[in-house]
Amino acid sequence: MRVLVTGSHGFIGTILVPMLMREGHEVVGLDSDLYRYCTYGNDLADIEHIRKDIRDVENTDIEGFDAIMHLAGLSNDMLGDLNPKLTFEINHAASVRLAKIAKDVGVKRYIFSSSCSNYGASGDRMLDENSSFNPVTPYAVSKVLVECDVGKLASPQFSPTFLRNSTAYGVSPRIRFDVVLNNLTAWAFTTGQIMLKSDGTPWRPVIHIEDISRAFIAVLHSPREKIHNQAFNVGKNSENYQVRELADFVKMTVPKCHIEFDKDAGPDKRSYRVDFSKYEETFPDYKMKWDAKTGTQHIYESYQKYGLKKEEYEGEKYKRIAHIKYLLRTGQLNSDLRWNG
Repeated sequence: MRVLVTGSHGFIGTILVPMLMREGHEVVGLDSDLYRYCTYGNDLADIEHIRKDIRDVENTDIEGFDAIMHLAGLSNDMLGDLNPKLTFEINHAASVRLAKIAKDVGVKRYIFSSSCSNYGASGDRMLDENSSFNPVTPYAVSKVLVECDVGKLASPQFSPTFLRNSTAYGVSPRIRFDVVLNNLTAWAFTTGQIMLKSDGTPWRPVIHIEDISRAFIAVLHSPREKIHNQAFNVGKNSENYQVRELADFVKMTVPKCHIEFDKDAGPDKRSYRVDFSKYEETFPDYKMKWDAKTGTQHIYESYQKYGLKKEEYEGEKYKRIAHIKYLLRTGQLNSDLRWNG
C-alpha cells in the first residue's frame, strides 16, 4: 500500500516507518521536524517526507494514499500544559481536519495514535474499550475528542481506527526521556538514583515502541470489517505495572543504583490498568514481543553505548519541553510553534 505517516520523525515514527518499508509498503512521512536537532545516535533513516506542520496540510499532500497513520502532535502532558490552546489546535482540531481531507480525497484508512491515558484517573479496576473515559490532562482530553469527532466521519468508503497505546518505552533516533521507563533508567544510569516523582503506586500499562508499530501494521493488513471505526487498547495484560515495579526492574538492571522519592512525590491521580484481550483476539498474528524487563536491559545498553549524560536528557538537547522553550527563546519558532523562515 501507499502509506502516509504523520509524525514520521518522532519517537515512534522513526521506528514505524522502517518497519513499514521492510513490509514492502511505499511510505511517505509528514513532519514539521520540531526535534531535528535532537537526534540520538546515528540510525535516523533517510526517507521521503514532506516537511510541514500538520495544521497546514493541503489536499494535494495526501492525495493518492491508501492509508494515513496519524502520529503527529504535541506528545506529552508537560508540553501539552505549556499551552493548552495549542494542544487542542494541533492534537485535536488538526487531527479532525486531516481526517476530513483524507475522506474528501479518497483515502480509505485513517489509523489514529490514541492513548490509554484517555482512561486517566481510574484506579485499580481493569479497563476495556467500553470503559468510560476520565482524562486528566489537555493531552488526554485531546485524544478523546479526536476519537469522538473522527468516529462520526466513518462511512463505507472511509474507515478510521483508534489505537489506544500503552505508555511507550524504548530506544529510537528521536528518543523520549519523559516516558516512565526511559526516564527511570536514565536517572539510574547517570546518577545512581532511580528518582520517583510519585509515591510509586499508580498503575501504568507499558509497551515497547516496536510493538506499537507492529499494532499499526496489524491494522493496515487486516480486512476492513475487522477494524472499521473501532478502538483497540494496545499492549498486553501482563504488562500492567505499578510504577514502583518498573523501578525495581531498573534496580535489577543498572548496577549500584537505588530508589529515591522526589521531595514532592505523592499520589498521582493518573492511574489505570488496561485489558488488551480485544487486540489479542483480533490480531493473533501480531503478538507483542517485548516485556518491560527485557526492554529495560535494552535501554540501559543503549545509554552505555552512547554515554548518556544527565545534562542531556534533563536539558535542552533531549528534554522536549526544554528544547521547545530554547527554540522559542532563540526565535527559531514563533509563539504558535511554527518555524520562522
